[in-house]
Amino acid sequence: TGSLNMADLATLLPAVDHTRTVLAAFAFVVVGLGLKVAMFPLHTWLPNAYAFAPSAVTVFLASTATKVAIYALLRLVFTVFGGTDLFDTTGINLMLIILGITGMFAGAFVAIFQNDVKRMLAFSSVSQVGYMVLGMGLATAAGVAGSIVHLFNHALMKGASFMAVGAMFYVIGSVKLNDLAGIGKRMPVTTAVFLVSGLSLIGTPLTVGFISKWQLVVAALDIGWWYIAAGILLSSLLAIAYVWRVVEVAYLKAPPEGSTGRTEAPLSMLVPMIVLAAATVWYGIDGNTTLDIATHAANALMQSVAGGRP
Repeated sequence: TGSLNMADLATLLPAVDHTRTVLAAFAFVVVGLGLKVAMFPLHTWLPNAYAFAPSAVTVFLASTATKVAIYALLRLVFTVFGGTDLFDTTGINLMLIILGITGMFAGAFVAIFQNDVKRMLAFSSVSQVGYMVLGMGLATAAGVAGSIVHLFNHALMKGASFMAVGAMFYVIGSVKLNDLAGIGKRMPVTTAVFLVSGLSLIGTPLTVGFISKWQLVVAALDIGWWYIAAGILLSSLLAIAYVWRVVEVAYLKAPPEGSTGRTEAPLSMLVPMIVLAAATVWYGIDGNTTLDIATHAANALMQSVAGGRP
């Protein structure tokens, strides 16, 4: 094409979309960015990266790094390649749906059996990325809007949860479940932040997780794919299991003998996580603000797709 400008590529590629070069480029883009996104089954780097990185780095990775890759994948798939017939000839949308649903269930299922809370949240991220990939695979404005709004919402709730876990590690020196017994009494504010973010991961009403998951359910029902909507609801039930494991240890088990009384993290750590937890609830109540922006962006992306999908 002689250009790497996305607007130029969107105009020039439809004329040569049947060539092996374009097919190879499309495959490399999807696989390469799928690895950055931690899309199942290209997610194996993420659990160790999140678990062994310093807590501050983990917060950054979970809140921004994978989200940038999602944005890049959306732009390239829908803007650059959207005007081609690759959606119909390669079956990319069906592949994204299958991988998204598989990731939703696999990530949540593995998270249930983790004893390290950072690894638990890492596998939770694999599951949450599955929702974003699923929305892209639906290839409708409503589905893509669900992906975009979940991108933002997941940054809020996962940022808050990893900040809370980082504060726990700062105070007690461990994020193993057995070591967090009674942490709800010892660090009530930090644990409350984790609880709010955990409820959002489940998709509880009045949290941002509900807004984006409901948008994906509506998008699936709009095109008559009720079984995908059922999959979204069932995978959310798995999230209850791993969130409950932390809640049970934090609130229903006694602190270990010899532990000190109430010891919260420094204010410099508490304020950012409280802000994110508050935003998780605020945008869960007033979901129209983020959803309207996501819908506008999705409509702009879908204008480039061949066939004019609604």
